[in-house]
Amino acid sequence: MGTYLITGGAGFIGSTLADKLLNENNKIIIIDNFCDFYNIKLKEANIEENLNNKKYKLYRNDIRDKSALNMIFTENKIDVVIHLAAMAGVRPSIENPILYQEVNCMGTQNILEEMKNHNVNKLVMASSSSVYGNNKEVPFKENMVVDFAISPYAATKKANEVMTHVYHKLFNMNVVMLRFFTVFGPRQRPDLAINKFTRLLLNNEEIPMFGDGKTSRDYTYIDDIVQGICNTIEYVKKNTNIYEILNIGNSSPIELREMIDVIAKVLNKKPKINQMPMQPGDVERTYADISKAKKLINYEPTISFEEGIEKFIKWYKISLST
Repeated sequence: MGTYLITGGAGFIGSTLADKLLNENNKIIIIDNFCDFYNIKLKEANIEENLNNKKYKLYRNDIRDKSALNMIFTENKIDVVIHLAAMAGVRPSIENPILYQEVNCMGTQNILEEMKNHNVNKLVMASSSSVYGNNKEVPFKENMVVDFAISPYAATKKANEVMTHVYHKLFNMNVVMLRFFTVFGPRQRPDLAINKFTRLLLNNEEIPMFGDGKTSRDYTYIDDIVQGICNTIEYVKKNTNIYEILNIGNSSPIELREMIDVIAKVLNKKPKINQMPMQPGDVERTYADISKAKKLINYEPTISFEEGIEKFIKWYKISLST
């Protein structure tokens, strides 16, 4: 039981987390600016069922707005901050790096300042597997050097890891940074590959495949990600003087071509592939070593890629009819 502030709480991961924490009788405070990076109606649908819940409070504000953040922290007694709000996406960050710097770095520092000023000292925050860049050694371990980002998005996430460590050292903040590995499942953003390819296959359209299909991702189902966050919240509540970085993945990479084939198999469709050049900023592979997360927070992913795809497609078809 607790009072949790979730930034980006109307998004894919944030809203799924909020649902779980509410079901466990916690109080939830959401900050989300409902930006139009993708269709706002999808975010509105994510939170609709909770709006009448007395344990759910929604603030439609931007983490760049310092006065709004000050008001939120003043009005509420917060036990743990789960900071998920960010401009997401590798390719869009190349097109608009200044925006990514403003939201992901300055926005995060605004959150850290309000935590400091209001004596809130427990933080669980989203980092990203993208910080590993094209590291040749696999699986990726948290103690690897991650100084060679290949996108502005990845660079902002690495910067956040460094800045939160500063606040940990100077202001006794207890921090766990979670490096998420390619999250998928119900409520996934429509611009992400699994959602996009499902839509294209159902419409019998060509699938753009960047590269030779051998790039791979450590796809992680949303329920496993959310369980990892919940376990981390408990870890942060029970411990003091901590700063940790944890991989939250599935530790089972899937090649791009295999991903397309699994979706096609579940949909009973034959994919029409349009092979295209690799995109700038895309990494060749991601592969999480999750032994540290297993040890510290008892993290254990349970949903295989194919099972996750079946669950996602079932949700997707239902969402089309509503």
